[in-house]
Amino acid sequence: MKRPITMGLLCILAALVLGHAADEARGGAAAVYRSPLDLKYSPDGKTLAVSDRTAGKLVLIDAAGKKVAREVALNGQGTGVAWSADGSKVYVGERNAGTVAEVEAASGKVARRLPVGLRPMGIAVVAKRNLLIVANTVTHDVSVLDLASGQEKARVAVVREPYYVAVTPDEKTAVVGNLLPRGDASDPQTAAKVTLIDLDALKRVADIKLPGGSTAIRQVAISPDGKWAYCAHTVGRTTLPTTQLERGWVNTNAMSVIDLPGKALHATLLLDRLSEGAADPWGVVLSKDGKTLWVSISGIHQVAKVDLEGLHLLLEGKDLPPLEGQQGPRYVSDIWKEIKQDPKRREFLVNDLAALYGAGLLLRKHVDGKGPYVLNPDPFGKALKGPRGIDLSPDGKTLAVAVHFAGRVALMDADTLKPEATIEVGANSDPDEVRIGETIFHDATYCFQHWLSCASCHPEGTRPDGLNWDLLNDGLGNPKNARSLLWSYKTPPVMSRAVRDKMETAVAAGFRYIQFHEPKPETLRAVEAYLRSLAPEASPYLTAKGELSDGGKRGKTIFDGKAGCAACHPAPLFTDLKTYNVATRAELDRADDFDTPTLVELYKTAPYLHSGSAVELKDVLTTFNKKDQHGTTSKLSQQELDDLLAYLLSL
Repeated sequence: MKRPITMGLLCILAALVLGHAADEARGGAAAVYRSPLDLKYSPDGKTLAVSDRTAGKLVLIDAAGKKVAREVALNGQGTGVAWSADGSKVYVGERNAGTVAEVEAASGKVARRLPVGLRPMGIAVVAKRNLLIVANTVTHDVSVLDLASGQEKARVAVVREPYYVAVTPDEKTAVVGNLLPRGDASDPQTAAKVTLIDLDALKRVADIKLPGGSTAIRQVAISPDGKWAYCAHTVGRTTLPTTQLERGWVNTNAMSVIDLPGKALHATLLLDRLSEGAADPWGVVLSKDGKTLWVSISGIHQVAKVDLEGLHLLLEGKDLPPLEGQQGPRYVSDIWKEIKQDPKRREFLVNDLAALYGAGLLLRKHVDGKGPYVLNPDPFGKALKGPRGIDLSPDGKTLAVAVHFAGRVALMDADTLKPEATIEVGANSDPDEVRIGETIFHDATYCFQHWLSCASCHPEGTRPDGLNWDLLNDGLGNPKNARSLLWSYKTPPVMSRAVRDKMETAVAAGFRYIQFHEPKPETLRAVEAYLRSLAPEASPYLTAKGELSDGGKRGKTIFDGKAGCAACHPAPLFTDLKTYNVATRAELDRADDFDTPTLVELYKTAPYLHSGSAVELKDVLTTFNKKDQHGTTSKLSQQELDDLLAYLLSL
């Protein structure tokens, strides 16, 4: 694969990622939206560095004055943020530019740009080693950079779409959260993993699997003693049909505790409550003493506070100390009593909605201080929607939260979660229908009891979550892989069995039969407008000039010719919009014919086939096509097969 050094693509990509596609859908309007994504306090707490995804900025905020001190223009979407140990420099990812900008904090000058993967996300500084660790999402690897030279020392492959990274206090291990699972989605135990990288050997040493159905691991945090790592994620209940939502029937939302010395999952606990989900947890931050954890819950616009000190007592089989004025042990749910008798029962915590909340270890508050069930009647005005990145001030008193769809940073009292102030990161355009649709797509308060949003199953710009789901639209007991929603409006019918005639029908049905919500017409129009605004992102398999590699060019000839792929997947949509029997019927299916999907962005939609059984794209052409019913591929040489794959992954 060609390395995604993208300076030759910069002008094209900048237009793409900073709003060109959305502006085209708006008829050329030059709307500017501010979308804070990640943030970090400087070591002295005087400055808050905030990345802005849609505006392509790094914003430096005067923490005491609660105002923007300066803005720094970036070459791509602003992503992960990290400070140098002395606070003189800020590092920020430039998504789609393939670089990390090193910014002088005092002046706002970009001192240099460090080449990494095409779409960097999370960043961590390893101070004593003078290294920078960068999670490259789309290339499924982590860059280890020598800050003295600016050169990459190593590129370490991980599992799939690494999102955030944290480093242990002894600087021996990098802990990486992989956003998506990599595996056969027909296996209900398929789940996302946490990767450990040995920073001495610069090698991946462990992949720790979370409970089956886990996906969307984002921020990770490490305890001060280096013994524990914590991450937040969703847990899909993929073995059950989507017949109801109560008590987390379809989707739950969790935090996992990783035993770092043991390189193993210690426990997974639910952030949900019995009658209200905690959809789409995102950011995680720890207190300096390791006794408290905070989680931003993006889908329901809340922040959760978890008593880690009490949690670890219970995980060890010990009693919680009595509350002030109380005699005897504190009340806890039965699961904790079972763990006290048998520590192996920890594995069942992932199914217990009362474990944290019932023990008094979980406090959840809305970012704007309103009640947990309040849906703001003006959700697109000043409402604080979509909290993502989160950090704690060095004095431990204030939480800073990047509120993505509000264009603001919210400040909250770390102890009580009481709102203190909000800071605009810049001038924000009034939301048009596309922006409103994007906000709704990520808003789980449209869902009954707030268990999930559209983005729970279609994260990262409506792309798939890598799991199979048993929806009701084609009968029970035949789960199918989640599909990308890119170009869904161009490629009717939709769904693997073509049971919806068009995207608009599927959107309405999704609200009614998955989120159990009757949408208003304006809600549907907005989400439809958002889906129409989406554009494909350039493949990392293209050359630095955005062209097919030599192998890709040969593969195109095979695709159009002897393999016969273009007969059913003709350009430019790469689908003929018809259904066929291509011998991919799975054990639980009730029919043989399936919709012909577009092949655009194949590089990011694994696993493949409607059953999600083809882990790698090569499996589609070999293991699942022995009789050449899905293209004529059985007689291709290994070189021809590699060339065909190079082309397909470039689309």
